[in-house]
Amino acid sequence: MKGFINRVREYLLLVGIAGFIIALDQWTKYQVRTSLELGEAWAPIKRIGEYFRIVHWNNTGAAFGLFPQASSIITIIAVIVSLVIIFYWPRVPSQQIALRVALAMQLGGALGNLISRLTQGVVTDFIAVGKFPVFNVADSSISVGVAILIIATWVDERRQRNAGQETLDEGERKRHVPEGDPSV
Repeated sequence: MKGFINRVREYLLLVGIAGFIIALDQWTKYQVRTSLELGEAWAPIKRIGEYFRIVHWNNTGAAFGLFPQASSIITIIAVIVSLVIIFYWPRVPSQQIALRVALAMQLGGALGNLISRLTQGVVTDFIAVGKFPVFNVADSSISVGVAILIIATWVDERRQRNAGQETLDEGERKRHVPEGDPSV
């Protein structure tokens, strides 16, 4: 029983973050679908409307409208990615919080768009910033999660490399210091 409780506790962060992202993503998509006609735009702040607006847009492809004819393939990829994250999660050391948050964000985004694709047949995109393709909360979550993953991996590799270098430097110092030297 103790092992089961530890396993459940292990997944709480994943379920919490991913669940929050899925809920926010689905709620915002629902609000857009029920408040704006397809193609209709709303600028919450008129002065910056050409730079930031809410637009009701349907997307059959991947994030940011990429690969619009690949809906079935994208659905399969989302399922595979989600399963890999769930399987890999307990293998990520609990001290690597950034990596865990990144994976949870990616899972939430993947499942958010997967739910839309399976229930609506399309993904509702609505955030329009300048000339950038229209996107949604799930797309943002995936993108930010990937960025955090890259940065966290890079920082961890540098930390490990520096720790290895310090060990080498310490070994070199010990070899070059005469025995009995009180300064060591």
